[in-house]
Amino acid sequence: MNKKRLIWQLPFLILLIVGTILIIRNQNITPYHNDKGMVFGTTYSITYQADSSLHTSIKKELQKVDEALSPFNKQSVITAVNENRNMTVNKMFADVFLMAEKISEDTDGAFDITVAPLVNAWGFGFKSGKHPSRHDIDSLKTIIGYKKVSLNDLRVTKTDPRVMLDCSSIAKGYGSDAVAAMLERHGVKNYMVEIGGEIVTKGISQKRMPWKIGVTKPIDDSLSLSQEIQCIINVTDKAMATSGNYRNFYYHGGKKYAHTIDPKTGYPVQHSILSATVIANNCATADAYATAFMVMGMEKAQKLLERHPELMAYIIFADKDGIIQTWCSPSLKGKITE
Repeated sequence: MNKKRLIWQLPFLILLIVGTILIIRNQNITPYHNDKGMVFGTTYSITYQADSSLHTSIKKELQKVDEALSPFNKQSVITAVNENRNMTVNKMFADVFLMAEKISEDTDGAFDITVAPLVNAWGFGFKSGKHPSRHDIDSLKTIIGYKKVSLNDLRVTKTDPRVMLDCSSIAKGYGSDAVAAMLERHGVKNYMVEIGGEIVTKGISQKRMPWKIGVTKPIDDSLSLSQEIQCIINVTDKAMATSGNYRNFYYHGGKKYAHTIDPKTGYPVQHSILSATVIANNCATADAYATAFMVMGMEKAQKLLERHPELMAYIIFADKDGIIQTWCSPSLKGKITE
């Protein structure tokens, strides 16, 4: 009986072995492609394994995100919203708006897509370099706040027409998610999508290894010349985003001002956090929470992470003596190479 059963099972075993060999062989011979370019005022790099180039599809997907969320695109949905045109928004804009609204609630307003006028006043949006007065800040705060804008039936309503939206703290992450979803629709199993440092990965790299991403050391470097690595994180089948003040700052009157603005105070944050890297199931979420953690500071960020076990974070900060230290979520420790 055992011999007969073995004889019947043998063809299936052979088929399984042959199938496995063919799959591995196909993975080895299918080429990896790399697309690079500019979008949202930053660079992108997309590596993926496919029989042929998906360059055209990638460009189309990035263009759709740009047409929804870029404030520099005069024909974009967000530009129309900021100009108070009577219109309905598209699905991409609605998806990002509702996600931003949810994260704003969760972070008690630390993440806020209406903060752009304050950012601009402090000299970053249009690089004015002008130090705003207390009066300027108080005046701008009357039109800042995520509760001053809402979305119903694909129409945006503002409590004040001067309220402006800027999704730059979530758009790159959302764009990475959108390209990743497009690759999935094309059957791509192995890829890394990176837009302005916001990353989504799946499967394995060209080296037949899990995707590993470096976190840059927080060295004052406004020209982005330094690429010294603080650590390497295994980000396979996850998304990762980093927010930091060590490259986005300017000096005025001998004082250093960070680019992260606290929507509640109207001033640049003065916390000890130098950079916050967040790992999540999608990149838009990682992008938004990384920004929020820069505003919230270490203690509040850690408390939020306790409520969200699906999020992981790697935070670089300066202690009371100015010495750089690191902290990470317990669940992330096994994924880090110092």
